[in-house]
Amino acid sequence: MPGQLRDRVLPDRQRRSLEDLQEDLDLSSGDTRSKQSAFWTMLTLSSVIAAGGILTDSTATVIGAMIIAPLSTPIMGIALGAVQRRRTTAVTFVAAGCLVVVVIGAVASLALPQSYDLLSNSQISGRTSPGLMDLIAALATGFAGAVALARKDVAAVLPGVAIAISLVPPLVVSGVCAGQTSWWLALGALVLFLSNLLALVFAGMVVFAALGYTRTSGRRTGRAPRRAYVMVALLFTAVLLPLAANTVTTVLLNLWTFRATNAAQRWLADTPGAAVTSVDAQSRTLYIHVRAPGDLPPIQDLLGDLEGQLPAGILVVVDSTRGQQITAGKIAG
Repeated sequence: MPGQLRDRVLPDRQRRSLEDLQEDLDLSSGDTRSKQSAFWTMLTLSSVIAAGGILTDSTATVIGAMIIAPLSTPIMGIALGAVQRRRTTAVTFVAAGCLVVVVIGAVASLALPQSYDLLSNSQISGRTSPGLMDLIAALATGFAGAVALARKDVAAVLPGVAIAISLVPPLVVSGVCAGQTSWWLALGALVLFLSNLLALVFAGMVVFAALGYTRTSGRRTGRAPRRAYVMVALLFTAVLLPLAANTVTTVLLNLWTFRATNAAQRWLADTPGAAVTSVDAQSRTLYIHVRAPGDLPPIQDLLGDLEGQLPAGILVVVDSTRGQQITAGKIAG
């Protein structure tokens, strides 16, 4: 970052020393036994708390798990090790920690009946379909976390960063979904975690390099590790593509649902007491749920109004509260 902006955001008098930062982020230096004991204990407890909050759909409980989750420590350790071009055990701690959290989620899923609708749980549905805004928010949170670690005077914001970045809950959700053999939902939650992880690493690398924490061979240098940045950029791209595709799909689905709702409302306009209750899509089928005390208007009128509003080949089904389900047909090209 430009020197003037850097000095404003990270003034010299508030910057922590490299030794202090390494002491906090490197679990394999200093009193390793105490550090690692605290890491595994808090990670296990936060995973159990998150699993309980997710299975009971309790936002407050999940937030509590976020606050005490220690997974961001080795992740920021990866960023510091990358800018210093030195080997670190942080990757091992992150990988092993992720495995522990996913396994705890999978074990917790045994408490759910096989017929349980995972998407009816807001804690699960909100973490299995990530989009670009999730990545943007994670980047901003990553910069906030890196700045808070590098400054002496803003450490109090770290609990807020822990809540915003959400590392343990997506992994627990991935384990719960995998335990219920919902592999696509598990993959969606895992992609959300990976986007958060990469955002933390990238933001940490940028901030730590800007502060001159790139010391090698006992001295500080101002050069950023280009190879590490390239690798992170490639990983970012790999995560960005599914997030972008999911965002586009969500936007288009919302647009088509809005158009179908308007068309159905026009279709029922002359039917007393009739109303559209909801519209939802499953695969390539659009379900229009209506409430009507009497007979419905001709179904072909609705299908004709939807032509040109929805993609060709979409199957339209009208579901009435009277228990009647009418297949209108497919949208013509």
